[in-house]
Amino acid sequence: MSNISILIIEDEVIIAQDIADQIQSLGYDIAGIIHNSEKAIDYLSFNTPDLVLCDIRIKGDKDGIDIAAMNQNHQQVPFIFLTSLSDRSTLDRAKKTLPYGYIVKPFTERDLLSAIEIALYKHAVELEKLSITKEKVDQIASSPLTVKEYEILMDIARGLNNNQLTKTHFISINTVKYHVRHILQKMEVESRAKLLYKIFRVLSGKNV
Repeated sequence: MSNISILIIEDEVIIAQDIADQIQSLGYDIAGIIHNSEKAIDYLSFNTPDLVLCDIRIKGDKDGIDIAAMNQNHQQVPFIFLTSLSDRSTLDRAKKTLPYGYIVKPFTERDLLSAIEIALYKHAVELEKLSITKEKVDQIASSPLTVKEYEILMDIARGLNNNQLTKTHFISINTVKYHVRHILQKMEVESRAKLLYKIFRVLSGKNV
């Protein structure tokens, strides 16, 4: 498993499952598949996926752009819009939510992979700009991180998954999971998404 979870918001069941199959074939995990705006808003109120792939025209009182706007005010989860809409008014509304990507249907698996990789990298660069020093991290941790834990944390912020961490640090997958588990415990969060969200909020001067 990549340890990078992606939420799919798409009201067409067959299309949603096809997207999920493509994502899994690319090595990512599925955080969930949601078919209407109400459930999407409820899910994002309590969960923090690493990335959201969201159709704009979905069932419910809100559309995908509304969901992204609400998320923007609540947390910093990257959104990529998947849509058949490309008119000027839709684009103008969408760009105000600062999406990390905009894919017009139909799209290929290569289009999807490129958009996901760019979005995760862009999000990681934004975190790096906050100057995540060990001293700053230790100030918001329940106990200081070891040097190795800090190094792994920085690579997580850069978007590396568990398999990539094993190659970068020349350690086994079990050792990676051991270090990640301790990092999450010290940072008092349950997932890598919430870990990055906490760091972003604190180091950018916002309240958690």
